[in-house]
Amino acid sequence: IRTYDDYTFSHSCNVCVLSLLTGITLGYNELKLKELGIGALLHDIGKIRVSKELLNKRGELTKNEYAEIKKHAAYGFDILRTYEDIPLLSAHIAFQHHERWDGTGYPSGLAGTAIPVSARITALADVFDALGSRRSFKEPWSQDMVVAAIREGRGTQFEPALVDLLLDNLATFDA
Repeated sequence: IRTYDDYTFSHSCNVCVLSLLTGITLGYNELKLKELGIGALLHDIGKIRVSKELLNKRGELTKNEYAEIKKHAAYGFDILRTYEDIPLLSAHIAFQHHERWDGTGYPSGLAGTAIPVSARITALADVFDALGSRRSFKEPWSQDMVVAAIREGRGTQFEPALVDLLLDNLATFDA
C-alpha cells in the first residue's frame, strides 16, 4: 500500500490504531485484536486495483467512476482471502467497511448487527480519519467538524454505542 499511495498508507495506519483502541475498550482478547488490527490495517488494500488518477481525482466523480471506486471493497476481499495466514474475518473487514448501520452502505447493503462488529468498528474509524485528512481533492476538516459529523451519523451511518466508545476515548481539540 505504501508504495502505491502515501495517503492510503497513513490513513490505513490511523484506522488501525483507532479500531484497536475501540477493540481494547470492548475487552477484545488477543486473537480478536489481531483479526481486527489486520483487517483495519488492510481495509483499503483493494485500492491497489483502482487507478491512482481516479482515486485522486479533483472534482465530482461520475456515476461510473464512483462505481469503480466502490469496487475496492470487493477487490480487497478477493486479495486478502487468498492468503491463508490472513484471517477470513480480516478479509471481511475489507469487504464490509463501507456498510452502514442503517443499510445505506455498500457492497451488500447490510444493516445493524448483520454487519460484523469488526467491520462496524473499522467503518467508523475510516470515516473519522478520512474527514480529518487532507486529500488532493479536499482540505481536512477541523476536529470539531469531524466530531460533529460522527455524532450526526450516530444511529444512521454508525452503531451508536461504537460512536460513544470512540469519542469517549479521544481527546478532541482544535488548534
